[in-house]
Amino acid sequence: MNQWDKFFKEKMIKIFQEKKDVLDIGGGLRTDENKANRYDEKNAWLYEHIKKANYKILDKVADYKPDIVGDVHNLPLPDASLDAVICIAVLEHVEEPQKAMKEIYRVLRPGGFCFIYVPFLYYYHPMKGYYKDFYRFTYDGAEYLTRDFKTVEIENVRGALATVMNLLPMFSKRIGFFNLLDKVLNKQNSRQTSGYNIFCVK
Repeated sequence: MNQWDKFFKEKMIKIFQEKKDVLDIGGGLRTDENKANRYDEKNAWLYEHIKKANYKILDKVADYKPDIVGDVHNLPLPDASLDAVICIAVLEHVEEPQKAMKEIYRVLRPGGFCFIYVPFLYYYHPMKGYYKDFYRFTYDGAEYLTRDFKTVEIENVRGALATVMNLLPMFSKRIGFFNLLDKVLNKQNSRQTSGYNIFCVK
């Protein structure tokens, strides 16, 4: 297992073992095909953990049957009402990501967990009629975005070579060799990466 998938798995298990009230903004875990815009079978292992928590999905429209319809810029939740927030591949699609992060911080209880993914060197991917694609985040940008949290861990998603190959349609689904090459050449921790998995504690 590569280091970013290991990081993701460890943090998801930690969230669902240690926290009860968990909000998934945008339904990025994609474990329930009835409550998200697509299902990802590689995350099916999470279901056993999720069912132990009070897990809710929030989306800005009702189209995919989320538990809560709301805008991440103005979450319809009281202060300090959640134990954990998951926000995967959302912040590049919102007009004001810093305002969104302030809202996430607001609704978390002290000691609450936040897991986010933001892209850096990644292809343009709006969804017509649903969301636009506004931003990319450098390592420095990710640090600044999460500056209010007590602790922050940032993990690359892909090394430098695999990142380049992921941008090329002919290689994007076959980059395992380049992941290995990044490991051999010590390029997995390059700042030239597809994006960042980030785990924060309030």
